[in-house]
Amino acid sequence: MSAQRSFVGTPRLVTIYGLKVAMQVQGDGDPLLVINGMTRPLRSWEPFIQELRGRKVVSFDAPGVGASPTPVLPLSMPGLAEIAAAVLDAAGLADADVLGYSHGGAVAQQLVHDEPGRVRRLVLAATSCGVGATPGSGRDGLRGLRTPAVANAWPRADVMGLVWQSLAFSNWSSIPFLGSVGTPTLVVCGSHDRIVAPVNSRILARRIPGASLAMVPAGHDLQRPGVAKMLADVVERFLRADADTERLPAIC
Repeated sequence: MSAQRSFVGTPRLVTIYGLKVAMQVQGDGDPLLVINGMTRPLRSWEPFIQELRGRKVVSFDAPGVGASPTPVLPLSMPGLAEIAAAVLDAAGLADADVLGYSHGGAVAQQLVHDEPGRVRRLVLAATSCGVGATPGSGRDGLRGLRTPAVANAWPRADVMGLVWQSLAFSNWSSIPFLGSVGTPTLVVCGSHDRIVAPVNSRILARRIPGASLAMVPAGHDLQRPGVAKMLADVVERFLRADADTERLPAIC
């Protein structure tokens, strides 16, 4: 049974490239940077974090999401990856394991391309390569942006924040560099995902050298209670197994 943890207090605001960014660091152990899906605040990770054991989890609100004010001008995907790297700096971390969910998976791909030395191991959850991906259901995608129907639901997303995030993704693709990713990678998707079709995860797993693919019986929302436990179990097994492999002595 995993230890239950919850968000305590409020995120702290740090200044990154002139922007105010809300971030939070929880727990102790090997660091894991989690990058949110489109319009989702760091609070969306709470069910997932409650299922983790022995991890220092770093989360943040992308500019225009949650407690991070919306910038005047949009950020590109490389710009969002720079924000993620600067969050690691603010947390005092040279590197970390990185988990990107949905839109955050695109940011994570860009981060591992731009600064591979900062990503120990990479988990891409319910995401795609961007331009060139197989499109999903637009109606389901819009439904997924609504405020969750739970008692502690987070506020609705800022409209311009949504527009800026959409623009960053609209003309971005990781296809040109996926074959050069040398970081141990796990790709995770819901077998019933209608927003980001599972075929997109298969493409990522095939194009990233040595990547593994895991499918869970779920839709797109891998952060909601119940499903988040399945995601946490898969992620923990991957991170633990890869770390154990790294500790094995060389066999000549």
